[in-house]
Amino acid sequence: MQASRTGPSDGAASFPDILRDAGLYALVALGLCIPIVSFRTELSQNSALDLVPRWGLVAGLCAAVFVVRVLQRLVLARRDARKALTPSAHQATEAVHGEPNAGQRVSRLAVPVFVGFALGLPLIAVLATGGLSQSRYWIDLGILILTYVMLGWGLNIVVGLAGLLDLGYVAFYAVGAYAYALLSTTFGLSFWVCLPLAGLFAALWGMLLGFPVLRLRGDYLAIVTLAFGEIIRLVLINWVDLTGGAAGISSIPRATFFGIPFTAGDDGFAARFGLTFDSMHRNVFLYYLILALALLTNAVTLRLRRLPIGRAWEALREDEIACRSLGINTTTTKLTAFALGAMFGGFAGSFFAVRQGFISPESFNFLESAIILAIVVLGGMGSQVGVAVAAIAMVGGPEMLRNLGFLKAIFGEGFDPSEYRLLLFGLAMVAMMVWRPRGLISVRVPSVALKERRAIAGSLVREGHG
Repeated sequence: MQASRTGPSDGAASFPDILRDAGLYALVALGLCIPIVSFRTELSQNSALDLVPRWGLVAGLCAAVFVVRVLQRLVLARRDARKALTPSAHQATEAVHGEPNAGQRVSRLAVPVFVGFALGLPLIAVLATGGLSQSRYWIDLGILILTYVMLGWGLNIVVGLAGLLDLGYVAFYAVGAYAYALLSTTFGLSFWVCLPLAGLFAALWGMLLGFPVLRLRGDYLAIVTLAFGEIIRLVLINWVDLTGGAAGISSIPRATFFGIPFTAGDDGFAARFGLTFDSMHRNVFLYYLILALALLTNAVTLRLRRLPIGRAWEALREDEIACRSLGINTTTTKLTAFALGAMFGGFAGSFFAVRQGFISPESFNFLESAIILAIVVLGGMGSQVGVAVAAIAMVGGPEMLRNLGFLKAIFGEGFDPSEYRLLLFGLAMVAMMVWRPRGLISVRVPSVALKERRAIAGSLVREGHG
């Protein structure tokens, strides 16, 4: 359909043409909604299925498609008109708009703001809800978001810095979780002993994955890593004697505050520090534990980017052939990226096991890998701040929508945003490909600079350049 093509001609398109194009999109949306959304089956009192029409929802979705398409055409027309008046950056003798814009300057303040807010979140939740027990939901939500932030930062080493597309990252997450569960339940080791061991086991598996895929790139690498993730999940299901099979492992020992358990006894955390016992003390401890692990992941990643191995990762991402021509050992570079990324995934898996107290193979399916990869891509590959923002939006967003009462008045009492998570992922991906093809944070700051460090603006960054 010619109307779906967007390009320089959009700048000269009249408003009636834009409305006509948006109307076509709305008609297509109507055709898709009629067999999928227009009716909903409900179980009646006599155990029969009744078809409940939802034409209001269909009309709302079609109207939303119409409005979004109009806005998209207007934004693209304005962008193309601005590009027509701006000389090409590749033809100019000096960088055009090379200085970071206001949004990129603000992103420099995002890390201290994020850390400050994360440190004060339990206190803010307690003050807002009126008590420690009442703040349980928000603290648990913070733990969930920080877990995905840590996983996103770990995968960012492999995908964002080294440019190796990994669709099986959840396998290392599972290795870390099962390593802690088996070591703690079988040998009685504490969490603080099992945590580094889980990371080492996951790093070992990362290197084992790296050896067979040294010569693979692009789609072939993605297929092999996807198969690796599924192989690990199937092994966990079928190796019943070791992993418990589909039933998983339960009664996993809880983490202690350096040997002090969170119990109501005289030797518990509350009694040792003169506090009134509250089961939320453990949740607050777990929150700050995952926050510390996430900040450790971020600090190590930022430090490695400035070292020779970090610069080798970025060279490998830009052009592997040129990387080899410079004498860089691509084998070592790839293996270190897989191993370090897997190690942080193992740390996160160990924390997941100690928080849940129960793990099973169903917790480590391909959807988890897709979520983590979507966080990295949407945030901006190689951008630590962008990954954190994307994790907050994609993990916390559905939870926030669940608490908005007016959405149930629009979509019905049974509306649950978590059921539409994949739809939201798809819409977010399409929107990012159109407006921000390099992610939310598209600015690149060189790892090594001569005399002056200057950020490369997103307007000068293209795939394979900049």
